[in-house]
Amino acid sequence: MSDIFREVDEDLRRDQIMKFWKRYGSLVIGAAVLVVAATAGNVGWKHWRTTHMEERTAVLSEALSNLRPADENARPDTKAAADALAAAGAKLDEGHADIARLYEAGLRAREGERDKAVALYDQVAGTAGSNAMLRDLATLMSVQLQLDTGDAAALRTRLTPLLKTGNAWKASATEASALLAARAGDHAAAAALFKELSEDSTAPQALRARATELAALYAATK
Repeated sequence: MSDIFREVDEDLRRDQIMKFWKRYGSLVIGAAVLVVAATAGNVGWKHWRTTHMEERTAVLSEALSNLRPADENARPDTKAAADALAAAGAKLDEGHADIARLYEAGLRAREGERDKAVALYDQVAGTAGSNAMLRDLATLMSVQLQLDTGDAAALRTRLTPLLKTGNAWKASATEASALLAARAGDHAAAAALFKELSEDSTAPQALRARATELAALYAATK
C-alpha cells in the first residue's frame, strides 16, 4: 500500500514541477542567462580595462625608450623621445595623453624649446578632463618656465589656486609667487611669502632652507 501512495505522491510532485516549469521556466532561464551575462560582462569589462591600460602604458614606455639607450655610455636622444611622445599623445586618451604631454614638455624645455614646452603645459592645464593634480602641476611648470620672461602679475594670478592649503604643489607655487613678486619689485610681498614658506612644516626641507635665506634678504631690502 505504501508503494502506491509513494507513486501517487511522486506523480503529484512531478505534475507540480511540470506546471511550474511551463509557467515560469522561461523566466528562470532568462534570469540564469542574465546572471551569466552579467558575470561574463563584468569579467570582460575588467579584462578589457586591464588590457587597455596595459596597451596605453606600453605606448608611453615605447616612446620613452629613447631615453634608455642600449649603450649605457650613449647620450639619451631627448628630441626623438619628445617626438615619439607627441605621436603617442595623439593616440592616447584620458590621463595617459596628459602624462605624455607633460613628459614631452619637460624634454622640449631641456632641449631649449621653451615656447613649445609652455604651450604643452598650458594645454594640459586647460584640459577640462585632466586630473586636478596634473592640471595644477602643468600650471606650475608653465609658470616656472616663464619666471624671468612672462607678465609677473598674470603669472601670480595663475598661481593663486595653487596657494590654497592642502594643494599638493603649494610649496613650489609659494616660492614661484615670491620670486615673481621680487621680480616686480614688491620686496615686501616677496619677503612675506618666503617667510610663510620657511615656516611651512609640510614643505620640503630644501625649499624651507632656501626660503629662510631669501626671506631675510628681501626683508632687508623692503
